[in-house]
Amino acid sequence: METLPNSPTQRRRASDRSIPIAALLLVLAGLLAYSNSFNTPLLLDDAGTVVNNPSIRQLWPLSSVLSPPSDVGLGGRPAANLSFALNYAWGGTEVTGYHVVNLGIHLAAALTLFGVVRRTLLLTTTPPVVAAPQAAPLAFAIALLWVLHPLHTESVTYISQRTESLMGLLYLLTLYTFIRGATAPQERKTAWFAGAVVSCTLGMATKEVMVTAPVVILLFDRIFLAGTFRAAWRERRSVHLALAASWLLLLFLLADVHERGIGFSSISWWEYALTSSRSIVHYLTLALWPSPLVFDYGTTVLRGLTEAWTYVLTLVTVVAGTAVALWRWPRAGFALAWVLMLLSPTSSVVPITGQPMAEHRMYLPLIGIVALLATLLTRRFAGRTALILPFAAAAAGYATFDRNRDYASGLTLWSDTIEKAPANGRAHASLGATLLEQGQLAPAIVALERAVALSPEIPEAHNNLAMALVDVGRTSQAVAHFTAALQLRPGVAGTHYNFGNTLLQLGRASEAIAQQQQALILQPNFAEADCALGNALAATGRLDEAIASYQRGVRLKPELIAGQFGLANVLARSGRVAEALPHYETTVRAVPQSFDAQFNLGNAYLALGRSADAIPPYQAAIRLKPDFAPARNNAGNALALAGHLAEAIVQYEAALTLQPDLATARTNLEALRQAQSRPR
Repeated sequence: METLPNSPTQRRRASDRSIPIAALLLVLAGLLAYSNSFNTPLLLDDAGTVVNNPSIRQLWPLSSVLSPPSDVGLGGRPAANLSFALNYAWGGTEVTGYHVVNLGIHLAAALTLFGVVRRTLLLTTTPPVVAAPQAAPLAFAIALLWVLHPLHTESVTYISQRTESLMGLLYLLTLYTFIRGATAPQERKTAWFAGAVVSCTLGMATKEVMVTAPVVILLFDRIFLAGTFRAAWRERRSVHLALAASWLLLLFLLADVHERGIGFSSISWWEYALTSSRSIVHYLTLALWPSPLVFDYGTTVLRGLTEAWTYVLTLVTVVAGTAVALWRWPRAGFALAWVLMLLSPTSSVVPITGQPMAEHRMYLPLIGIVALLATLLTRRFAGRTALILPFAAAAAGYATFDRNRDYASGLTLWSDTIEKAPANGRAHASLGATLLEQGQLAPAIVALERAVALSPEIPEAHNNLAMALVDVGRTSQAVAHFTAALQLRPGVAGTHYNFGNTLLQLGRASEAIAQQQQALILQPNFAEADCALGNALAATGRLDEAIASYQRGVRLKPELIAGQFGLANVLARSGRVAEALPHYETTVRAVPQSFDAQFNLGNAYLALGRSADAIPPYQAAIRLKPDFAPARNNAGNALALAGHLAEAIVQYEAALTLQPDLATARTNLEALRQAQSRPR
């Protein structure tokens, strides 16, 4: 029998053919919007996530990868940590690979969202949300606007927020496979439902917001599939129980939750609740009008109802509206409930250290707002909405592309953040750290001083300010900031190391020894601290202990040239010149332009009676510092012993011209002239 034109079968086939095209357009649009994000540098928490995360350095044993330290931003998130370990195995700390994976996750989430929305719209509900031919176009519009929305730049471009986007992908996969299982033939249900349970479990191991998934899916089942909670429970009880069982894994992973800054005590649950009301209202505003976007909102907390009443009233209205919608218009109510439920783990009453507001928390909640608005517009204006979509998508894509320009460097991002949130001490501290890395000491000091004035509780700001002050010669002023940094966070080996070096510069060698010893207690394989301890011990005359400390350092890190040179010097001071010689030679090979290394190498050769070998390093030292009289005197000694008397006289005379009171040069010159005047 011939299929009639425009029959349901033809429309379904046409719709099926449009799916690959829609998927391709989603990917291309996302690639275009984020095409300028692949070289974004490491920012803020990325140092802990990538650079200072030992658990991603190797893929085996897997137990190490799946047990990330609690203080690197991936504590209790083994699935996310595994993704970073795979990235590290692929390209080390090179940022491009991490951005490629981040964007890939985002595009995969958009494709999954397209599938979720399309299949939800095709479910047999009475009345249907939209006519069947409109399901794929509406799903495409929702996924396109979501993937391009500039509010997502933090979740995609900021490497560490992969935890948010990866959890979002797994959340959507859980919902998608649940829908497929609920609508599949009996023989395929088990496989799809198993996929939902696996996705949900992996999501729990990625980020804690996944805790809401079993509840949201039960609500979805009641509204879009079963019609009542009783029917949903009766038909799919085992699936819902299996999804809820993934909470057990999350409970296990939350064992060190307080070490990760969740539920801390400096802010009460009431104050955080008030602050969360402001955050949620702000998120909803940004969803509709994403400007201004701020990378870091700081730590400002609302302390009383007088500050928060407008936000609380707005939020109460939204919650009440959601409740009414769930009762009267349950499908629209689900979209609103989706937003509130997904925000509840981070924006409710459980405080999160240092970050009461963050744009990446809208990664999944934004779906509810976009879906609701797009559906309402489609039902109200029908086909005319297709005329609006290209302009809306182009505007969103350009805004994302433009926002990614702010991420081009730490300097541009933190300058933008300070412009929008000038009272954010952490932003000033991060700008100062960026400027310090670039060697811009004067503006770095200005930014860091502003940071400690606004937020004196930031240890990194004190430490960085102290190092900047040392670099510009304000060493004595640095002591107070090193002290403050250690009071705020005493367990940082690097701060003890830097403080010890500063104390040694100030002549406080005994205190320097204590700081370097503490650094080594905290980090036993800290080669630089071993060598710095050697410097301090040598300054107090404890040469044998200094030698042992230097030897530990250069054994751990032979390429540490400062350690090689320090060891050589202290060995020479102890009369062990033969042992010092190879360390001097190593130093000169590494830094041939070092006057001290060349001069001391010449001295070592001369002390060992190798006068001919001493001549080249002395000559190099003279080229590097021609006005240093002792180098010319010693070169004269080496030349004389090697039989080059005329050249020796030239060097002695040059030494006396530079330093007429240099008695050894005068004595050596007179002795050489007398020797030349004796009859042979």
